[in-house]
Amino acid sequence: MSPVTSRSDVASDVALDTVVPFQVEALDARGRAVLLGPTLDTILSRHDYPEPVARLLAEMTVLTVLLGTSLKFSGKFILQTQTDGPVSLLVVDLVTPDKVRAYARFDETAVDAAVQAGAVSSEEMLGKGTLVLTIDQGQYMNRYQGIVQLDGSSLEEVAHNYFRQSEQIPTQVRLAVGTVTEPAGMDGVRHSWRAGGLLAQFLPESEERMKTGDLSPGEVPDGFVLDEPDLDDAWTEIMALVGTVDADELLDEKIGAERLLFRLFHERGVRVFDGTPVKQECSCSEEKVENVIRSMTKEERDEAVEDGRISVKCEFCSASYVFDPAQFDRQRAN
Repeated sequence: MSPVTSRSDVASDVALDTVVPFQVEALDARGRAVLLGPTLDTILSRHDYPEPVARLLAEMTVLTVLLGTSLKFSGKFILQTQTDGPVSLLVVDLVTPDKVRAYARFDETAVDAAVQAGAVSSEEMLGKGTLVLTIDQGQYMNRYQGIVQLDGSSLEEVAHNYFRQSEQIPTQVRLAVGTVTEPAGMDGVRHSWRAGGLLAQFLPESEERMKTGDLSPGEVPDGFVLDEPDLDDAWTEIMALVGTVDADELLDEKIGAERLLFRLFHERGVRVFDGTPVKQECSCSEEKVENVIRSMTKEERDEAVEDGRISVKCEFCSASYVFDPAQFDRQRAN
């Protein structure tokens, strides 16, 4: 059961929805930490997701934010799963530097059955399939895609495997999802979503310090497991420290990302950098939807007409757009 906390007596200087980069020079470690609050709650509250689906999408969102905000480019970073489990599709994209949106598709009957059976872990909700990481820097740049097999592993484990096999970067990821209770009206309360995440990587400046095999990135065969660096104990210490973090700490608004990093690494000397705020913002617009409809054939538009109009609902933000089919025929005639 994920933690449920109260917002009473929360430290006022804890920054929600802010990704905090850090570096531990003594261990050649770098990474990021975040506690998502209103941004995540806005994303999830726009859809009537069953609780296990919402928790899984929250995990995916915090992972996307941790990974996407570390990339130095102008464009879009996308994480997408396609699986055979009750939740067949998750999509989260981050438009650099700070705009995130997300949605999930699921089989309601299969999710209900899983809940009744108590099979609601992220691994059971996803099943088997693929996780695709896409970096899109615009129409004049090649898109990069990395594909990871989902075989019943958690999202944390999948992230570890991706970085070790595709990027050859030893990586530790911790994710946690929970809710907080907040006052709402006369003697009422509401539950708001929270998700915390921590990513730590072993990135020594000296290549001799990171011994992960002779294969270059992209050449690692399926099933091959790279050795962890063994020239010193730095990475072992990083894993041990990150392994002590529990869900309560990742979600505790009295701690926050900066205090958590100090708790973990202060004996080694941790440098915490200015955070990057993130916010929920969808890129859909009436103009974009209209252009898509205009690119359709007349037969395709006719099939989309219901009750004399073409209605489109954004899967990310639930915004609705309504068009008169005749306007596209008039434009074509002109």
